[in-house]
Amino acid sequence: MSRYASEALRSIALVGHGAAGKTSLAEALLFATGAIAAKGSIDKGNTVGDSDPQEKEAGHSLNSAVVNFGYEDTHVHLIDTPGYPDFAGQAIAALAGVDTALIVVNAQTGVELMTERMMRHAAERKLCRMIVVNKIDADNLDLPGLVADIRERFGKQCMVLDLPAHGGADVVEVLEHDAGDADFESVAAAHRALIDQIVEEDEDLLAQYLEDGADPSAAALHAPFEKALREGHLIPILFTSARTGAGIKELLHVLASLAPNPAEGNPPPFYKGEPGGATEAFQAVPDACRHVLAHVFKVVADPYMGKIGIFRVHQGTVKKDMQLFVGDGKRPIKVGHLYQLQGKDTVEVDELLPGDIGAIAKVDEIEFDCVLHDSHDEDHIHLMPLEFPKPMAGLAVETKKKGDEQRLFDILGKLSMEDPTFVVERHPSSNETVIRGLGEIHLKAKLAKMASQFKLEVDTQPPRIPYRETITGQAEAMYRHKKQSGGAGQFGEVHLRIEPQGRGEGFEFVDAVKGGVIPGVFMAAVEKGVRQGLEGGVVAGYEVEDVRVTVFDGKTHAVDGKEVAFTIAARKAVIEAVRNARPIVLEPIVAIEIVVPEGSIGDLTGDLSSRRGHITGTDGRGHGMAAISGEVPLAELNDYQSRLKSLTGGQGSYTIEFARYSAVPPNVQQHMASKFQLHDEDE
Repeated sequence: MSRYASEALRSIALVGHGAAGKTSLAEALLFATGAIAAKGSIDKGNTVGDSDPQEKEAGHSLNSAVVNFGYEDTHVHLIDTPGYPDFAGQAIAALAGVDTALIVVNAQTGVELMTERMMRHAAERKLCRMIVVNKIDADNLDLPGLVADIRERFGKQCMVLDLPAHGGADVVEVLEHDAGDADFESVAAAHRALIDQIVEEDEDLLAQYLEDGADPSAAALHAPFEKALREGHLIPILFTSARTGAGIKELLHVLASLAPNPAEGNPPPFYKGEPGGATEAFQAVPDACRHVLAHVFKVVADPYMGKIGIFRVHQGTVKKDMQLFVGDGKRPIKVGHLYQLQGKDTVEVDELLPGDIGAIAKVDEIEFDCVLHDSHDEDHIHLMPLEFPKPMAGLAVETKKKGDEQRLFDILGKLSMEDPTFVVERHPSSNETVIRGLGEIHLKAKLAKMASQFKLEVDTQPPRIPYRETITGQAEAMYRHKKQSGGAGQFGEVHLRIEPQGRGEGFEFVDAVKGGVIPGVFMAAVEKGVRQGLEGGVVAGYEVEDVRVTVFDGKTHAVDGKEVAFTIAARKAVIEAVRNARPIVLEPIVAIEIVVPEGSIGDLTGDLSSRRGHITGTDGRGHGMAAISGEVPLAELNDYQSRLKSLTGGQGSYTIEFARYSAVPPNVQQHMASKFQLHDEDE
């Protein structure tokens, strides 16, 4: 593979809603540049991006896929991402590896849920953004209305960089052309508006432009264009048809000539320090001669190649056979083989430069979001983490065959390693292993992978809802544990105070003991007991959170003072304190969006209200569909998929995202408390 300098590298993520045609667009770009001999299709299951058997069967992407191609003396690394909300984790993670996000919009269906979400995530990451309106060859389109909607939702800085022509068979570029035929809008007017927007980024260029009235040269416009992209003052809109090839050459030209190289995009948000402690910003420089700094944004558990870490090089040169450190690891790893990716295929290379995306395999130490470097000077450098939706949909799983329990945990560990939005929980109190994801389809895909790739069948059932407990008041308590059994006894006395913290602030333990009444050697045992007491709950058996526990007094015994005594005393004392601090039970509330036929809106809003839900709005989606937004307790959604199917004739779909915890109604808390008390007595 021919090598490119960093200045010639481009890194792009294709993001957007499902069925917008991202994978087909990637195929069209690969074909147009000669990277593949023929375009694959979703229907035939032979695309470069969707190589997994599950993806071929589903007819849409489940994972992100990295491809690359050369064009006009540049080399483009392109990440094709899933568009359905259940697989948003893969799409969001890809943003850490690129300088530019191409938000792909289906010309038929317009701006949809993931269009807005990925636009927001890309903006928060300060990526350069461009919008690609795909499928412009479809019938009955309202492209002027779509452009107006895009501008209304995302701002007037969304400006056309080209326009469809001849009924969507071609496009006409408007940055370098001020005349031509277009299906809508005036090429001259679009050209003038675009130039006006760009020159505002450079005072000298603006003054010259106003003085002589002539368009600046393409070379003069490059720097202010990049600045407008970086600062979000310009979000270009381009038009394509991946099926016919309309607009593909124009898109390639934009990526090669206008998309930022590693030095032109906004710098990645590295920082030096440790999470929760003092940190300072760190500037990675895309210089091939500096120390290596690379970030792993995707991990794959491959049955043949083992653990694969896919990373973006931000600084320095990663070379085959060199040694790298993973995070603050003290022992280096050896880069035995270095790869670039073309979907599922790997191409071995000798080195990767700043801006390159590559992979190494069979390195167990690599984890998602870790930083690779070649000097201990970078041990404490991290990339600011992305914000992922909290996985709320859950299933309790158990193996069909006894003796497969350890295999189950090993396999779930591999699946969670690959996906930041797939979480495995173990609940000792209920003896449940619970998997959580972003929706029913997400979890079904994981179960299918367990069955097909790992040959493990499991039984599933609805899990316990992840309720929490907290307190609304302040209380003090003490407990003395004293036990004598003939020889050395046990003695420990703990006095503590508990008070509420703000929602989401977590647990804080404060040692305010003076005079050594509880020796420091026992304070870890006291904290352990406090945590044990909070984990078991007081009202209904759920973990107590968002509290501060201050230990301020106690007693010990010169002979009988023991760690176990202080652990027991602290546990008993904190339970008593919680009981006296007006405890309440909290339930998870999720934001829900339901896409349904317009005729079903009334039935759905009534059904949500009956489930203690709150409607926040409705929005037309075109083609007879509408979106209902609201909030509802997670506990009310256990059977929602079947209920939605019944109410909409199978045409409805929904997504949920964690919103907050809220107090359960008093009657519900009373019912939960009575069941817990009975259970407690039986124990």
